[in-house]
Amino acid sequence: MTTDSTRPPHIDTSKAHPARVYDWLLGGKDNYPVDEAVGETLPPEARDAARQNRAFMHRAAAHLAARGVDQFLDIGTGIPTEPNLHQIVQRTVPAAKVVYADNDPIVLRHAEALLVSHPEGVTDYIQADVRDPDEIVRHARGVLDFDRPIALSLIALMHFVPDDQDAHGIVRRLVGTLAPGSHLVLSHAAIDLFPELAEQVVAQYAKAGIRLGFRTRAEVARFFDGLELLPPGLVTATEWYGPGQQAPEPEDSGIYAAVARVP
Repeated sequence: MTTDSTRPPHIDTSKAHPARVYDWLLGGKDNYPVDEAVGETLPPEARDAARQNRAFMHRAAAHLAARGVDQFLDIGTGIPTEPNLHQIVQRTVPAAKVVYADNDPIVLRHAEALLVSHPEGVTDYIQADVRDPDEIVRHARGVLDFDRPIALSLIALMHFVPDDQDAHGIVRRLVGTLAPGSHLVLSHAAIDLFPELAEQVVAQYAKAGIRLGFRTRAEVARFFDGLELLPPGLVTATEWYGPGQQAPEPEDSGIYAAVARVP
């Protein structure tokens, strides 16, 4: 495990952060009262969504590892919750290389302790924001070979980037650096599946100073423009599973999810 930091990170405990709220929703302990306060205002379905996102990530990562993908760039990593992405993929591909990125300094603190690679593989971490894709790619090039396929993982991240911050352009820029045969793994909160619940979540986050950009199915589909969707296509998080994987239990979900191949 390597990181890009040599100094202890400064953690602002006066403001809620999405990574820590997400940790609270998953039942974690690495959050602060300000994050819990946001989580407490959210409807119970928000906890379901966090769990569904995590389960989708596990299935998608395992599926790609089974297809031989051995390089992963996971942006918006969040606070480590086992099993982490590298643990999933290194079960199948022990020599897999994984670069994690998140903009919350508390994630760096936990990454240094918990994101430990299999001896044959590599894990690396950069504290950076998805809104600065060039910085993330610059760092990742020191670990990953961008001339070979990479799986780009954006789990429950892009709905924290509203339209006026060019969410679609950011994803296009990231995908544009990837070699043919790479993959985009993305999940995203929906505005059109359960509109009243979605509006409630957006409003509560806004009170904490966190802007959200939930999107319709058509708007989420735009993230995959020019890519080849893997079966079953763009579906809800609880409907996505790869060939040979056990289908999840039927369950309502307000999250869209898909995996697509770079042609």
